[in-house]
Amino acid sequence: MPRREQTAEHWTEPSYGAAGGPQPTEEPSPDAAPPRRRRWRRIALFSLLIVLVLGGGGMVAGGLYLRSVESGIERVDAFDGVPEESRPQAGVDGAMNIMILGSDSRDPEKTGGSRTDTIILAHLPKDRKSAQLISIPRDTWVSVPKSKDGNNGGRDAKVNAAYAWGGVPLMVQTVEKFTGVRVDHVTLIDFAGFKEIIDALDGIDINSEKSFTSIHEPFRKFHQGVQRMDGEAALDYSRQRKQFADGDFARIRHQQQVIRAIIDKASSGGILTNPGKLNSFLKATSNSVSVDKELSLFDMANQMRGVRGGNMTFVTSPTKGTGRIGSESVVLADNARAKTFYDAVRRDSVGEIVSLGKK
Repeated sequence: MPRREQTAEHWTEPSYGAAGGPQPTEEPSPDAAPPRRRRWRRIALFSLLIVLVLGGGGMVAGGLYLRSVESGIERVDAFDGVPEESRPQAGVDGAMNIMILGSDSRDPEKTGGSRTDTIILAHLPKDRKSAQLISIPRDTWVSVPKSKDGNNGGRDAKVNAAYAWGGVPLMVQTVEKFTGVRVDHVTLIDFAGFKEIIDALDGIDINSEKSFTSIHEPFRKFHQGVQRMDGEAALDYSRQRKQFADGDFARIRHQQQVIRAIIDKASSGGILTNPGKLNSFLKATSNSVSVDKELSLFDMANQMRGVRGGNMTFVTSPTKGTGRIGSESVVLADNARAKTFYDAVRRDSVGEIVSLGKK
């Protein structure tokens, strides 16, 4: 049966605005990065994204480009003050785990503060033939170690509190303590910047699980089934959760759908081999991105050139659902399942990661 394509209502013309991304610490740096430097860091990660999903001649062009901007990427000291003796042992030699911290600076529901909206542990297997992206719900109740200044942490809290209390290093400690998986690299990204990325791709196709109306102006109507979305519509879709019985878990699913759709569209659109499209794509990336001091975009792109949307698996950290602890609404981790699941990650057992993640 042919696929019926729909279009999300209220398609809007692209508007390219700046988005403030998550900061690596609570205190802003006194020396803000100049506009040119910010532009280099903004385009770098999404150049990497294209290279990851394209092979052949695209790899050559993308590789040369990445080498030219490698020194201009903004770096964050993600492991500053993280005590080595408290960290998990390294996993299988050659496998890699990257923590992706995301914020949506233009979310209408955002009330301030510096907590992260999205926490993803991306596992890249030793053979580099696939990737598993593990979403950790932001309200997961975990043990947060003491912050470097000793003023916060040292108690149970929502996992994203670690970022507000101690920046990226405390987030690394918290995720490592919760999962038992060693974090090799860190990337920070503002998901609000996806709007411009999607517009530069001329929209993406999203398969909505049901029909519903956005709770934010202009109150878009999303129809069940496949529909083409521009950047504003896709970002609006990725924020929706209150219309779904499973709340924030629906938001995680929607976010995963948007990420996969971007990758699929970039891989099929000939971006890297078309200078005009590539230039348009890069100019449209107004999001803010930072990476840790040791991450080499060129080396990773070279290793990951065979990974595409079709061999990327999105799963969610095992949970028992939601509950209340004191006055807080939280996500309760399924510690028994999580222990088995993250053991598979440490052992680089891709089959187990995928099967356990779907239970």
